Amino acid sequence: MDIQNLIKKIDEYKALIDSRRPLVPEEAKELDAYFRIGSTYASNALEGNTLTLSETKVILEDGLTVGGKPMRDCYEAVGHTRAYDYMLEAARSEPFVFSEDMILRLHKLFYQGIEPEKAGVYRGYQVFITGTEYVPPAAAEVPALMKRLVGELNDKWDSVHPVRLAA
Repeated sequence: MDIQNLIKKIDEYKALIDSRRPLVPEEAKELDAYFRIGSTYASNALEGNTLTLSETKVILEDGLTVGGKPMRDCYEAVGHTRAYDYMLEAARSEPFVFSEDMILRLHKLFYQGIEPEKAGVYRGYQVFITGTEYVPPAAAEVPALMKRLVGELNDKWDSVHPVRLAA
């Protein structure tokens, strides 16, 4: 499926959801919980986290750790969820504006249980990505690049389809 057809399909789903608004508070709460757990699981799984969807749900809803799983995986689930909750709160605020402070706060919420000394700050060293020839920008370049990204996101907010903007 090409990008135009994909965006058309996304817009159709959004129209369907919008046609059912306003949701009753219980429906909104159920949808929030569904996406909170599902996105936490999927995002962390992409990064190699070993928790299953059910285990992620147990950690987030019951506050229990999972026997035999690395503590880091549990901290990642909790951190992702804290960041997700903040992201949802920020996205629902009016007027919404991207900022570097917002991005750094999301990073801090995610990483504070894993690597507190690195949480919420730009990296200070060169990183490499295994399996690719791409070399990420030097650490000294990151603040200016992030400032530029935030400016571009805010400039394009009203003129670019949300899926393209997110990509």
